Amino acid sequence: MDILKQLTIWLASGVEGAAAVLIGLAAVEATWHSLLLFVPGRDYFSNAAGHPQDAKEAVRLRLGRWLAVALEFELAADILRTAVAPTWNEIGQLAAIVVLRTVLNYFLQAEIDKAEARRVEPAPG
Repeated sequence: MDILKQLTIWLASGVEGAAAVLIGLAAVEATWHSLLLFVPGRDYFSNAAGHPQDAKEAVRLRLGRWLAVALEFELAADILRTAVAPTWNEIGQLAAIVVLRTVLNYFLQAEIDKAEARRVEPAPG
């Protein structure tokens, strides 16, 4: 039983590590794409219709999507840890973290959906 608990803890740590890598890579990508927006005459986002705000929104949406994926990984790690939490206090702490991450992910996804809807709406006129 101790081997199974240890394996689960290692697996949870690995999933958390994967989330950290995703967040780091997403931040680097968003930074790079943001810097490219400062290059004059460069139409980096072909679907951005040439408007700088659209290009900025595209960077923001892409980063938000990656953060949502990373939050799902973090939630998976929390669930794994809950499976082997030995005390009710630890289970309660993990449950609070799960709730906070779920709420954060919900609002992040709602913001992404709202921004995506704005992008696909036809311009008035």
